[in-house]
Amino acid sequence: MPLASTLIATIPLVIWIYLFFFRGNFWNLREDASEAKPLDRWPRVIAIVPARNEAETVARSVDSLAKQNYPGEFSIIVVDDHSEDATAALAISAAEESGATPRVTVHSAGGLPQGWTGKVWAMNEGVHSASDRAPEFFWFTDADIEHAPDTLRRLASRAETDSLALASLMVLLQAKTFPERLLIPPFLYFFLMLYPPQWIADSKARTAGAAGGCILLRRSALERIGGLTAIRNEVIDDCALARVIKKSGGKTWMALTRSSVSLRSYGSFSEIRDLIARTAFTQLRYSFFLLLATLVALFATYILPWISFFQGDDPAWLLAATAASLMSVSFGVTVRFYNLSFLWALTLPFAALFYGYATCVSAVRYWLGRGGQWKGRSQAPLGT
Repeated sequence: MPLASTLIATIPLVIWIYLFFFRGNFWNLREDASEAKPLDRWPRVIAIVPARNEAETVARSVDSLAKQNYPGEFSIIVVDDHSEDATAALAISAAEESGATPRVTVHSAGGLPQGWTGKVWAMNEGVHSASDRAPEFFWFTDADIEHAPDTLRRLASRAETDSLALASLMVLLQAKTFPERLLIPPFLYFFLMLYPPQWIADSKARTAGAAGGCILLRRSALERIGGLTAIRNEVIDDCALARVIKKSGGKTWMALTRSSVSLRSYGSFSEIRDLIARTAFTQLRYSFFLLLATLVALFATYILPWISFFQGDDPAWLLAATAASLMSVSFGVTVRFYNLSFLWALTLPFAALFYGYATCVSAVRYWLGRGGQWKGRSQAPLGT
């Protein structure tokens, strides 16, 4: 029995040694706090803001875009994607109050064509609306994000200095309510585990990722992949875009920031469940076998170390304690990034259970033809 328990405890230890030391140092969060380097000529940029039923946040988002202290030519297109609220009117009002009316356009999206996901179609509508202005960069940003005044200046400076095709910032998500504190830091932690920024920036690595709330994309790179048609049916559109850009030879980069923040709050567990369920099964390529493998991996990685530890067999408890320590220390960096007590690092196993549950919900919704729910649309119907 001690031999069996030792072998079982070895499994999560091997997993955590790999994650801690060999997974692109994903857990060692580094905020992008670099100053913008001066450029001889600042590129022309157009921000494209896909917005569907964003009345609660669009005004603050547009106001933050209008107040960018960007030295170059900069304009904003808000794409109203068939909103059923006052999104368009509030965007116009925010532009007027900011004195930015000449630079802000509200474009009404056409009907959603078959084979396109809603957000990508709205982004595409914005690109076509801006075609006569010949921007050098498109800045895709969500209507629920408030940016710091120097965000675009820093992004454009880095893109030009490092010859990037795509530069992305993961904005700060809210972690104020109890559900947010329990589940939002793990959301960032798991995302970075899947897409380590070091690997994203490495042209030799296959990993490609981006944070859809803030992407600066070079127009020539978009044209090289044939436009947004290349990702027209993607539910996880940000990472799909980064993947095709990187595959085409473009340099990509992603970092974290505290200065741009998400305005969206999650007051209940069900809201965060739906956030996860929208893309979880898509991430698994709609595979039942990958779903089973993921559930087993979640158990072995986050639950098994504590089971082995509390069983108390010698030396299994020591191996399990080492695995649990690596888990807690690595996640603790994310917890501190959100200015939470380190004790929250011990809650990762509970978060893992919730994410496993939400992934199962995602699979069931897909099988029922309601996959990829976004703003009232099922974007990954059964059979796609």
